[in-house]
Amino acid sequence: MDDSRISLAGVIGPEQAVEAEGLGCVSFETALMRRVVPGPGDIDELGHVNNVVYLRWVQDIAITHWHRVATPEMVASDIWIALKHTIEYRDAIQPGETAEIRTWLGRIHGPRFDRHVDIRKPGAKRFSARATTEWCLIDRDTRRPKRIGEDILDTFALHGLERS
Repeated sequence: MDDSRISLAGVIGPEQAVEAEGLGCVSFETALMRRVVPGPGDIDELGHVNNVVYLRWVQDIAITHWHRVATPEMVASDIWIALKHTIEYRDAIQPGETAEIRTWLGRIHGPRFDRHVDIRKPGAKRFSARATTEWCLIDRDTRRPKRIGEDILDTFALHGLERS
């Protein structure tokens, strides 16, 4: 999908899109990546990016990934909701610094996917924040969980991924 047309809040950097990105994202090395620079409202009293902003970026990169690979029909019929976030903070991002946000997919279990996110400064060996979120696929009309089928796996190019 061409995400340069997306005006949805939460989609990060459509101008950063490259051909075939977002497919086969199963590790840090194969992850979808976007760069952001925090704005003035993202900085807390300690003078660095607020922890809540990192969590917003975790959600935004997931939305970006889905809208990058899904067809318009899938976006119209399916929606992902977060069930649980686990997040760790290590190396604070300061005003004016760039953050690289990477996301990849993990374990599938029924209607749920584990999504991993790593946020760090370019070239850094240590993460600024990393998170694992359990996302659940929901049918937009019925608002009921929907088992992740081969169509979803094909959309993310995750052929042969193990289910639990």
